Amino acid sequence: MDGVPCLRVSQCHAQHFRRSLESSGAVDLTLCLLKETDGTVLLPILPSCLSQLDLQSLRSKVAADSYCEIVWSQTPLQSKKRRGKTGGSKLEKILQPLMESHGETWTEELRRDLPRSFQRHGDLVLLGDGCFSLPQWRKMEQQLWSAVATGLGAERLAKMSRISKDGFRSPVVTMLLGERSWVKHVDNGITYEFDVTKCMFSIGNITEKLRVAGFDCRGETVVDLYAGGIGYFTLPFLVHAGASHVHACEWNPDAIEALQKNLEANGVSECCTIHRGDNRQLQLCDIADRVNLGLIPSSEDGWPVACRLLKRKTGGILHIHQNVTSPLPNTTASPAVNDATQRVSGKKANREVWQAWADDAANRITCLLRDITGVSWTTNIQHIERVKSYAPHVHHVVLDLDCRPS
Repeated sequence: MDGVPCLRVSQCHAQHFRRSLESSGAVDLTLCLLKETDGTVLLPILPSCLSQLDLQSLRSKVAADSYCEIVWSQTPLQSKKRRGKTGGSKLEKILQPLMESHGETWTEELRRDLPRSFQRHGDLVLLGDGCFSLPQWRKMEQQLWSAVATGLGAERLAKMSRISKDGFRSPVVTMLLGERSWVKHVDNGITYEFDVTKCMFSIGNITEKLRVAGFDCRGETVVDLYAGGIGYFTLPFLVHAGASHVHACEWNPDAIEALQKNLEANGVSECCTIHRGDNRQLQLCDIADRVNLGLIPSSEDGWPVACRLLKRKTGGILHIHQNVTSPLPNTTASPAVNDATQRVSGKKANREVWQAWADDAANRITCLLRDITGVSWTTNIQHIERVKSYAPHVHHVVLDLDCRPS
């Protein structure tokens, strides 16, 4: 097989997601789930059902703080009946004789150094950082990447090593096979084109993009202060939410090039104005019914700009993204407290921290609006959305804050 489509979920929610997938007939019952080393679980999905999956609806059925994303797995997921009868993945069967032909012995260490999951963008497969790191692979040079592409059913290969500290969060990606680095990715009916060596496609934000797509923004002017790079949120606001016009602010020239292509590819270029450069220097004011502040770990530098953008007479809604750190679990708890009780306690603690951050943000926004406009405003917390876990005990959340002049 050229890779198995899987739903990556947290281990504590794996069985709930599996039952929900089974009820809709989407789970591949011939394959087993796979536990990853990072505490997540891969649930195999039937390829025919992949395009029909509604991740936002699925997540809401499981738990408000649950997380899921689509990945492709190359690690074998044989059923219990077949386990042990077929050895290794297609990729392993191709690479083992190639390695041995170069005088190297195939070892368990090499097997563990194979990619367990990857991103597929058309005919290009993007490998993660945690594979092909051993020095033995270097002996095979270009032969290796041709063999890997065959095993993964790809024509082009690239590998991500880290995220750059250039201020744009640009990926550090190396093309391994093929020269063209532009790819096309279709997500929720929206076409995204981008250069994998210069821009990222954040699969982990899928639930928030689906939520934005469900908004009713007809007749509204929206400002996307960070343009989601290549248009992660700009495009759902236009294509699905029906916004009349979006002002997209972006300072990464590579992302702007991709955004322009994507606006044209989705037929909404006439409904969007791109503002290049630092959004803190944006000259617009008093125009927005809604402002999206989609920057993590914090969008606080954009709060004064967002307040200035809201319509003075009617106000509007701010969607404020933030990484919020939750307290560490109490390791001195009684041994009699079972795991389920501890998970419930942890979820409650997370929600309390998110609420405290949202309350503080609302108060600060109220003060900013008053200082900027000279009149009193009322802010109301409409919703707090958990997008994903960003790091241990750190959650990416979004505050929907309704702001109206008193």
